[in-house]
Amino acid sequence: MVAPIRKPGIHIAWKTVTYRSVALTILLGILIFFISLRLAFPQFTENSLRAADGFGMRVLEAVAGAASHPAKSGTMNSQQAHFTALDGTVRVKKANSSSWSTADYSLPLEKGDVVQTSSEGMAKIVFNDGTNYTVKQDSLIVIEENSANDQQQTSVAVTVSTGTVDLATATYSQGSKSQVIVAGATASLAPESAAMVHNDPKSDEHEIVVKKGTTDITRNGETVRLADWERVSFKDQSVHMAKSKQIGPPTPISPANMAPMFVTGEPKPVEFSWTPMANAKGYRLRISRNPYFSSTIVDRSVKTADVMVSGLEQGAYYWVVQSTDANGKESVESEKNRFTIIPKGRDMEAISLDVDPFVQHGHVLEMTGKTEAGARVMVNGAEVPMINNDGSFHYFTPPLSAGESIITITAQNAKGGVNTLQKKVVIQ
Repeated sequence: MVAPIRKPGIHIAWKTVTYRSVALTILLGILIFFISLRLAFPQFTENSLRAADGFGMRVLEAVAGAASHPAKSGTMNSQQAHFTALDGTVRVKKANSSSWSTADYSLPLEKGDVVQTSSEGMAKIVFNDGTNYTVKQDSLIVIEENSANDQQQTSVAVTVSTGTVDLATATYSQGSKSQVIVAGATASLAPESAAMVHNDPKSDEHEIVVKKGTTDITRNGETVRLADWERVSFKDQSVHMAKSKQIGPPTPISPANMAPMFVTGEPKPVEFSWTPMANAKGYRLRISRNPYFSSTIVDRSVKTADVMVSGLEQGAYYWVVQSTDANGKESVESEKNRFTIIPKGRDMEAISLDVDPFVQHGHVLEMTGKTEAGARVMVNGAEVPMINNDGSFHYFTPPLSAGESIITITAQNAKGGVNTLQKKVVIQ
């Protein structure tokens, strides 16, 4: 057999090498190098390893420190507050504007905005951390801060330039703060606390009363801590703040909050009662048609913890009571109770009333239901404007405050027959 004849020319041969083989070869070389270095220079190698280990630990600590300190790990982001209740004349001046506009539920409030109420105006503002401010008549406030970081820590600060505000904080995360500033004094409220702040620059009267929880007030390097029903007051030229104990308000008992009161025939006197206070020498009862008491229909001082009031027609009412001490000093207002007087027929017959599950849109509830044809329907004393011929209705509530609320739905026909349903809701 004749061997094949190679053709003349250039012949190329190759051998396949995988990435894995290359990587293993490099690692083997590094290992041999370090073993040799360790044998030749043991002290130098030990110090180098320690330095590398220390550097790695410092890097990890820096990363962990940035995560635990929100100021390093993320910036504060501005947030918006919103009106949840308005009554009378309330104006807003935006931070980027020189003109005033009428307050509206859809108008967001931001850092630098100014809110002003007139002599008959009241407003309630809720911030994202759950803090709420009730701005009373003839008051002006400035939103100094309203922000949150990526750790869900919030910062809210409001200046009360003039007038009176009631405020309450919610349960916020550790590291958050809620502050109110009045005449150079800064009050830092703990979670789930409530206070009343009054600032009258003309008469040089400045005071903060804590209703619930704890609050630290700082002014001119001095810090005073207040607890339940304690008060600080000062004047502009005062060196120190004066701390005193306040008399607390009673707790309203009857009429109960959101309770319907059915009457037949002519309206009868209504009994108002509250818890007696040990140090009180008297009480002041006020009744109004609106929740802000910008106008009152009853303003009466009494010696006992109950009183009968006549002349109240059908409709919704609000009432508060205050304690009075031996010097005539009044406590802050009690919680407001709302009740509705509803006429009822002598037959006492209940009519049909079915309400579907509520649909929540933020602070607004959407409700649908059905009652007797031709009947009227009221939700928390407010008339439902549109009821179909078959008795079905569709209604949106005004914006509700954050927290727990009781919704009372009442249906009434022309014969005086009624039916009432109550549901408890929680607005986040």
